[in-house]
Amino acid sequence: MSAHAPQPEDSPAHAPVPNLNIANVLTTVRIIMVPFFVWALLADNSEQGVWRWVALALFVVAMYTDKLDGDLARSRGLITNFGKIADPIADKLLTGSALVVLSMLGELAWWITIVILVREWGITLLRLAVIRYGVIAANMGGKVKTVMQAVVIGLYLLPYTQTIDWLNMIAFILMLLTMAVTVLTGLEYIYKAAKLRSAARAK
Repeated sequence: MSAHAPQPEDSPAHAPVPNLNIANVLTTVRIIMVPFFVWALLADNSEQGVWRWVALALFVVAMYTDKLDGDLARSRGLITNFGKIADPIADKLLTGSALVVLSMLGELAWWITIVILVREWGITLLRLAVIRYGVIAANMGGKVKTVMQAVVIGLYLLPYTQTIDWLNMIAFILMLLTMAVTVLTGLEYIYKAAKLRSAARAK
C-alpha cells in the first residue's frame, strides 16, 4: 500500500479526542483547588502565618498543573475544544480569586484588580460569543501574560512581601507591568475575534 494512500475514516488517525483525558482532568482539578486556596488565604487574614504558606503552596501547585496539562495535551495529541475553553477559565478563576482576596485584605489596590478582571472575564465572554465561528486558542502573548500574572501573584502571596519595603515595591512595579500586558493582549484578542467573525460571515 502506498505511504500516501488515504486512511479509512474510522482509523485512529481520524478518531476524535475524548474530553475525558489526563489534560482535561488536570484542568478540572485546578478548578477544584480554587476554593481551598481562597479559604487558606482568608484563614490567614494577612497574619503572614502558616495558612499564608498553605495558600502559596496551593497556588504554586495549581499553576504548575496549568503548564503540565498544556504539555500533556500537546505531546499526546489531547487538544480538545473543551480544553481550549476550560483551561483559560480555570486560570482566570485561580488568578482572579487571588487578586480579589488580596484586595479584600488590603494588600492590593482594588483598581488594579478591577482592570485585570474586566479584561480577563470580558475576553472570556467574547471568546464564548464567537465560538460558533471558531475557537480562539491562547497565543504567545496570552501565555506570557499568564506567566507574568502567576509570578507577580506568587510574589504578593509570599509572606515576606508585605513586611519588606523594597520587595513590596518590586511586586507593585511588576503588577503594573503585568496589568499593562494583560490589557494589550486583551486588545489583541478583540482584534482576532472581529477578524474571525468577519471571515466566517464572508463564507
